[in-house]
Amino acid sequence: MAPRAIAMLKDAALTALVTAALGIFIVGFRTIDVGSRTGLSFDYELTDLAVAVIVVFLGRLGLSLAAAGLRWPVIALGVVMVAAGVSPMKLPSGFLHWFVALGGALLVLRGIWPWADRAVAVASHTSGGRLVQEIGAKWLGWALLAVAVVLPFTPLADQKTMDLGVLILTYVMLGWGLNIVVGLAGLLDLGYVAFYAVGAYAYALLSTQHGLGFWAVLPLAGMLAATFGILLGFPVLRLRGDYLAIVTLGFGEIIRLVILNWVDFTNGPAGIGSIPGPTLFGAVFAETAPAGRQTVAEMLGIPFNSNHRLIFLYYVILVLALITNLFTQRMRRLPVGRAWEALREDETACKALGINPTNTKLTAFAVGAMFAGFAGSFFAAKQRFISPESFTFIESAIILAIVVLGGMGSQVGVVLAAVLLIGLPEWFRELGNYRMLAFGLAMVLIMVFRPRGLIGHREPSIRLHPVASAGSG
Repeated sequence: MAPRAIAMLKDAALTALVTAALGIFIVGFRTIDVGSRTGLSFDYELTDLAVAVIVVFLGRLGLSLAAAGLRWPVIALGVVMVAAGVSPMKLPSGFLHWFVALGGALLVLRGIWPWADRAVAVASHTSGGRLVQEIGAKWLGWALLAVAVVLPFTPLADQKTMDLGVLILTYVMLGWGLNIVVGLAGLLDLGYVAFYAVGAYAYALLSTQHGLGFWAVLPLAGMLAATFGILLGFPVLRLRGDYLAIVTLGFGEIIRLVILNWVDFTNGPAGIGSIPGPTLFGAVFAETAPAGRQTVAEMLGIPFNSNHRLIFLYYVILVLALITNLFTQRMRRLPVGRAWEALREDETACKALGINPTNTKLTAFAVGAMFAGFAGSFFAAKQRFISPESFTFIESAIILAIVVLGGMGSQVGVVLAAVLLIGLPEWFRELGNYRMLAFGLAMVLIMVFRPRGLIGHREPSIRLHPVASAGSG
C-alpha cells in the first residue's frame, strides 16, 4: 500500500480514537435515576458511540482524500454513507440514521466544493459576477429583514420562538456594535461586555432609584457607555494586537469586579430586581395597571395577552438593531469610517496619510460602546433583573465569535452568525445528549468550508470609478 494511503488511514484512525476517548463520557454512558432505593445507575449507549466513531473515521478519510485531489472517491464514499443512512437497516437510534446520512452528504459536498468554489472565484473577478454578488447580498439582507418583521404574525410565533428571537436580535445588535471596533477599525476588544454591563446597570439604577422610564434612560445609557469607551481608549492608544486584547480583557474584568464588590451602589452579587419594563405611550404591559396608569390592552381596546409584551420587546430590539445597522453603514461612507478601515489595514500608513490614529481609535471605541449601552439597557428592561453573573467574559467571547464567524466587517454575516451561535443550541435542545455535538459539528463545518467567515468577501465602502482610476494612473 502506498505510503500516502497508509498516512491517511493512520490520520483517520487517530481522529476516530480521539473521538472515542472524548465521546465515551458524553455519549457512551450516562447516569439515570432508577428509583429512590437503588439510586443512580449507568445507561450505556456504546452502539451509538461506535456508529459515531465509524462516521468520524470515514469522514476524516474522505477529507484527506479530498485534500489529495481524489474527489471522485470522496463523492463515492459520501454516496455510500448517504445510502446507508437512509436505508431501513436497524440502528438503535433514529438520530444515527440522520447522523450517517449527514456525514455522507457533507463528504459529497466536500468533493464538489473545490469545483464550485473555483467557479465562484472566477465569476467574482468578472463584472457580471461582482454584480450578482452585490445584488445577492442586498436581497439576502432584505429577505432577512422581511422574515424578522412578519415573524410575530406567523403560526411559528409561540412564546419560545419569540423569546429566542429577542435573544438573537440582542446579540445581532451587540455583534454590529463590536463589528465597528473589531471588523472596521481592527482593534481586538475582549472586554466589550463591560459596556453592555454599564448600559444595563445605568437603566436598572436610574429606573428603580430615580423613577426614570426606559425611553428617557436609553440615550443616557448609550452616552454613559460611550464615555466608558473613551476612558478605555486612552490607555490603549499605543497598544496593538495581543497587548490590546489583554488590556481590554482586564478592563472588562475590572468593571465586573466593581459591580460585584460595590454593594452599596450596585447591590453586589444579589443583583437588582423589580426593574420596570418599557411602556407604550405610558401604558404598561400588565393585566392590571398601577394607580393613575392604564394597560396597553385597555388603551388599544383588546383582550389582555401575556404575549403582547414579548412581541413589543421583539419589535423594540428589532428597531434598535436596525438603527445600529443604518448608523454603521452611514458612518462607513463618511471620512471617519474610511479612517477606521485605513487604521485596520495599516496604522503606519494611516499616520503617513495624515489621519490622526488617536481620534480614530477613540471614536471607534466610543461608537461601539454606545450601542452596547443601548443593548444593555434593553436587556435590563426585558429581564427585569440583572446581576454580575450576566456580564462575564464568556459573553464577550460569544459576541466576538459572532463577529469573526460572520466575517470581519460584514453586517449580514453577523446576522447569520448570531442565528447559528445563539439559535442552534436551542433548536438542537431536543437532541438531548447530542445537542452540543451537533453544535460543535456545525462550527467545524464552517471552519472547513468558510475559514474567513460566512461572508468573508465584503465590497469596499468607496470604489473609484474605473475610468477615473485609469486616467489617474
